[in-house]
Amino acid sequence: MTNDKGQRTIPILDALQACAGHPHAPFYAPGHKRGKGISDRLANLWGKSVFEHDLPELPDFDNLFAPSGGIKEAQALAAEAFGADKTWFLVNGSTCGVIAAILATCGTGDKLILPRNSHQSAIAGLVLSGASPIFITPESDPSGDLAHSITPDAVSQALKEHPDAKAVMLLYPTYHGVCGDIHAIAQRVHHYNIPLLVDEAHGAHLRFHPDLPPSAMSAGADLTIQSTHKVLTAMTQASMLHIKGHRLDPERLSQALQLVQSTSPSALLLASLDAARQQMVLYGEKLLSRTLRLAEAAREQIQQIPGLSVLDATNTPGCFTLDPTRLTVRVTELGLSGFEADEIFCEQLGVIGELPTFQHLTFILSLGNTAADIQQLVQAFTDLQQRYSRPDASFRQNLCQLGMTSGLILEPSMSPRDAFFAPKERLTLDQSVGHISAEWICPYPPGIPVLMPGLAIASTTVDYLRQVQHLGGYITGCSDPRLERVNVVNSKD
Repeated sequence: MTNDKGQRTIPILDALQACAGHPHAPFYAPGHKRGKGISDRLANLWGKSVFEHDLPELPDFDNLFAPSGGIKEAQALAAEAFGADKTWFLVNGSTCGVIAAILATCGTGDKLILPRNSHQSAIAGLVLSGASPIFITPESDPSGDLAHSITPDAVSQALKEHPDAKAVMLLYPTYHGVCGDIHAIAQRVHHYNIPLLVDEAHGAHLRFHPDLPPSAMSAGADLTIQSTHKVLTAMTQASMLHIKGHRLDPERLSQALQLVQSTSPSALLLASLDAARQQMVLYGEKLLSRTLRLAEAAREQIQQIPGLSVLDATNTPGCFTLDPTRLTVRVTELGLSGFEADEIFCEQLGVIGELPTFQHLTFILSLGNTAADIQQLVQAFTDLQQRYSRPDASFRQNLCQLGMTSGLILEPSMSPRDAFFAPKERLTLDQSVGHISAEWICPYPPGIPVLMPGLAIASTTVDYLRQVQHLGGYITGCSDPRLERVNVVNSKD
């Protein structure tokens, strides 16, 4: 049960308005001094009100790392709203939350069990903590293009082989909305009396509607990190970290967050988190009901277009259920790669999606989408089929052989931390085969590293990265943007 009266308030926004409305001479950062010194062009574009509220941690506001006022109250309301015992607001995105979760549970040499399709923030956590990854291969869909969840049996097997693991980390839901059997996974993890950490970046909305998959915390997670900005209405980079139960030390988490959060947190981001929480508690189910209706309409209409198929829940070990607000459409029957279709959508058809892969396009539908958006999306797919398709069986066959999960190596040759800090040499991509990577390289989004520090570089991995480039995908993280050369651990040292 939530405190309805308290949940109607927005403490951080109230405190921010009070501070902005208090006349005074500002001799503190930021340098624009409440908008008075801001660029005219920026002020004309955004208005001065934004900058009047772009304030630091003034005495009458609060302090993110030692909250005692509005931030403390807002975080307590968020914990209640999201079903947690304690909540922290994050201004450095879910990335800092994932890193802090690992730092708070693992030290040098400790084992962390996690899926191989984890976000690059988890790899950063391994580097910073010195933990050793025990990777589990995720299940994949029949096309081989989409990595799904890990299974309860795979988690049990990993725990049996590594009973000294300090924690298990799960991705739930995936970028494509696929949800594994998190309740069963939580039970098996807790049998070893260790915490289940969940990267729930794409699941902040799940708690607020009965027709959505269960939230990670309601299914037994000990810690979840949610990108409130991705599917709710907080500003970009604003996220939350929640914990529940006795398996984690809140003080250690607070200390870990101090390592990775800015010491100059944006009051605008904090206020947007507070407002998003209030909105969802008061109106979330109604708003999400509308979103679900729009998603269903889009799914039904796109399914009727020849050559297109929409990802559905399969109730398989790796796809226990599916978030219906995430729309993933396979386009290869049109003779197009997902990268090509994404470019056509953006440049010719006035629609910008969230994520292209070799065979699919993925779209996030949230409470901000409208019926007009759905109409434009369906029309874009209609135009894609009628004007841009080039049915070619050999093209489809070749494309279907390219799947991200097929190129993922599981066993590191070195710990990510040791490889990251080791002396390096730069080799051509062909020369790098057989050497140990000293950097992470990943198509983005979704930010899942194909290479990371500590992994041996295989020829299949090189082929995969070249295919991503050839088909128009983006590759980030590499020191050489053209991916002609790669940093590897110096084999002479």
